[in-house]
Amino acid sequence: MLRGGSRTFFAASLALPLSVRRSATGLYAFCRMADDAIDGDTDRRAVLRDLHARLEAIYDGTPSGIAADRAFGDCVSRHGIPKAFPLALLEGFAWDAEVRRYETLSQLTDYAVRVAGTVGVMMAMTMGVYDPVSLARACDLGVAMQLTNIARDVGEDARSGRLYLPLDWMREAGIEPQSWLARPSFSRALGEVIERLLASAGQLYDRSETGLARLPAACRPGMYAARLLYAEIGHEVARRGFDSVNQRAVVTWRRKARILADAVVAAARSQAAPGGAALPEAQFLLSSLPGASREATAPVESLRERARWPTIEDRVIWLVGLFERLERRERSSV
Repeated sequence: MLRGGSRTFFAASLALPLSVRRSATGLYAFCRMADDAIDGDTDRRAVLRDLHARLEAIYDGTPSGIAADRAFGDCVSRHGIPKAFPLALLEGFAWDAEVRRYETLSQLTDYAVRVAGTVGVMMAMTMGVYDPVSLARACDLGVAMQLTNIARDVGEDARSGRLYLPLDWMREAGIEPQSWLARPSFSRALGEVIERLLASAGQLYDRSETGLARLPAACRPGMYAARLLYAEIGHEVARRGFDSVNQRAVVTWRRKARILADAVVAAARSQAAPGGAALPEAQFLLSSLPGASREATAPVESLRERARWPTIEDRVIWLVGLFERLERRERSSV
């Protein structure tokens, strides 16, 4: 599911320690199945009721027989993830079911905090990170990734009747949103809106870096990889003239391999820096934290795992070799 549903996330996960990857995969599985269920069923209200019931069972310690629910239940109990986080995620999915549109960047950020900032925060908790400053930066990273996804998928979303670009930005560019949605096409004006959105994502990527150095050492390469890989999607959109209506930006396996190598080096050189406050739109989410900090209930970097990753050079060689093999396999399957 991870490999097929999000190749970028799958690529980043390969640089995580095994213990963290297991929890992260359980988290991803539940989020992905919930998202797919909302998108794939006409009775979305019924799907949401079912998802809320499944979530209640997970937090009661009696998850359903669905593998994703059991895996996420293990993740929740292992890392003490507050129910408020997946509830906010489901609220974002409910907004998708309503085909809600967003007048301003702040309103779009409200949405992105729910469907992606929550995932960033829960991911950080699987790494044993609980302090509010680091979790605020994890939320920044999740929101940046969501804005990047929106910028990449403008045409695909429009053909499904969805529009996530800030409506006021479109009007400022001389584009009437409803008319454009009826006949989506690319123009220089639309490209400028997409460019603005990617610039906003870039600011959040930069903010997130002050928190990446606060992660456990074994987890930094994976999260630097996620940050750099998703930013590269935005760079690819830019290289295509910001036209994400007629084409979908794709980062090749070979480029992913180079970025992963860069991520390993960046993680080794990272230094913690003071962090700012959480995004105003994320304050409600982080206020649900039970305390300022706590200890992880499971080690994130065992001695055995450290032995598997002895040097930066070994990590780079392993990652590049892996992605060369994956690229060959992908070409041979076409």
